Amino acid sequence: MLKEMQEVLEYGFQVLNEVYFESALPSLVISIMSSPKTNGHFTLQKTWRVEEGYLNEINISAEHLDRPIEHIMASLCHEMVHYYCYLSKIADVSKNGRYHNKRFKQEAEKRGLQIGYQEYIGYSLTEPSKEFIEVIQNYGIEKPIDLNREGAKSIGTDGTGQGIERKKPKCSTRKYICPSCKNSFRATKDLHVGCLDCQTEFVKIG
Repeated sequence: MLKEMQEVLEYGFQVLNEVYFESALPSLVISIMSSPKTNGHFTLQKTWRVEEGYLNEINISAEHLDRPIEHIMASLCHEMVHYYCYLSKIADVSKNGRYHNKRFKQEAEKRGLQIGYQEYIGYSLTEPSKEFIEVIQNYGIEKPIDLNREGAKSIGTDGTGQGIERKKPKCSTRKYICPSCKNSFRATKDLHVGCLDCQTEFVKIG
């Protein structure tokens, strides 16, 4: 079942590469792995060894496959824009790859994507345009199966062969960020702390 979705993503890469990138993007590995906090990502490092060479990777989140196919393809194209910028030496992100700047927005909107802005991650919010949806439909890109990775509980063993449910421990930390310079830290309790660099109080965001 997962193989069928993988084939659709690989076909989608070929179509989008031809339509929006003049087939200039070299092959890479497209994976489907757990990534609940994001729809996908592109790896700057060539992390996959394939025979005698190494390839970059685009991952599509297994937890977000229940979206409409045009949105999944928009996420794929979003990561392909990162790939294009990486190859073209265009600085499209900052802050360890988290913040998407106006160069990314410009390149993405050339490829049929609608890009919105959100604080802390910049011009990252991605929607398919009407033109993009028409491309997906015209090339017959469809979801082969209703498939999605839901929140999973791990199973261990107690030594007798009986399964024991291993629940993930709850995180008791809070994240604080400086609204001026974006320095951040975590704490185990509520605090009132100031940033010495900016003379600004840290804000709790999670």
